[in-house]
Amino acid sequence: MDTIAVLGTGRVGTAVARIALDAGYAVHVAASGAASEIELLAEIMTPGARAMTAADAAREADIVVLAVPLHKYRNVDPAPLAGKIVIDALNYWAPVDGVIDEFEGRGLSTSEIVAEHFTHSRMVKTLNHIGYHEMEEDRLPSGMPGRRALAVASDDSEAAEQVRGMLDRFGFDALHSGPLVTGRAFEAGTPIFNGSFTAEELRKELSTSVAALAR
Repeated sequence: MDTIAVLGTGRVGTAVARIALDAGYAVHVAASGAASEIELLAEIMTPGARAMTAADAAREADIVVLAVPLHKYRNVDPAPLAGKIVIDALNYWAPVDGVIDEFEGRGLSTSEIVAEHFTHSRMVKTLNHIGYHEMEEDRLPSGMPGRRALAVASDDSEAAEQVRGMLDRFGFDALHSGPLVTGRAFEAGTPIFNGSFTAEELRKELSTSVAALAR
């Protein structure tokens, strides 16, 4: 897994692109328009990344990180992402985003709803419960005491393992919480979303939170 595409050039997307570059990945960045529209931004904010259209970036990538504003995720064409591992780094939080009807009252995680648009992609939920500035500040080599851990939810266990390996290269431990529905345990407003945990601490918190979801 050598190439990562980051769809979205806001604070989250550019932070992901930078840590991916530091981890030795080839990185493609894309926004909603032509590659030429973000070439200068990429040169300044993600030096070493290649500006591309979203379709081209996704086609050439092993892993695609979805970091667009939540209300714009349906603007991303799902066809070039078919068969790809797609990381959903989005969050829905009504007090901040306003009420979005499709995310209300269905009993589904945000990622399960997003996955309905990307029907043929291998959806993985992670990178949503760490601040964009913390992505760069909190990285540590594998085995270092106090290394921060991130949760990973996916119905595709192989995709989850690939993403866990990516997160390890980024500088974080990673724990598979289970299927996409368990991503509710680290959505906006939860203790995991609001905190920072080592692997042991996160394992305990996930055990409690996922068990509560099942009740």
